Amino acid sequence: QVQLVESGGGLVQAGGSLRVSCVVSGGTFTYYAMGWFRQAPGKEREFVGATTYSGGNIYVPDFVKGRFTISRDNAKNTVYLQMNNLKPEDTAVYYCAAKRTTASVVPLNNYDYWGQGTQVTVSS
Repeated sequence: QVQLVESGGGLVQAGGSLRVSCVVSGGTFTYYAMGWFRQAPGKEREFVGATTYSGGNIYVPDFVKGRFTISRDNAKNTVYLQMNNLKPEDTAVYYCAAKRTTASVVPLNNYDYWGQGTQVTVSS
């Protein structure tokens, strides 16, 4: 059974940085493209980035481009979300997800497995 466990969330001041991690177990990590999503209270879950199987291609939406980066360490079965210059509107629960198929990385319904999420709170 594939399991994803996020860590590294917390409270940070606006302008600060945070790196959240996601460790995958129970499956072959290199079979999965990995995505990051977030969900703020009262809002839908939204895509914030993804990396392909090898980590060679990174996708981030415009609203976090230049601030968020995705990387993966296949030797550690871990994907990272580095967040810089954080803003209060980045406050949300951040989720990692694993996708086995070659379907688009953006739609959350294309992902097969999800972590439990980690809270990121940015104070002003």
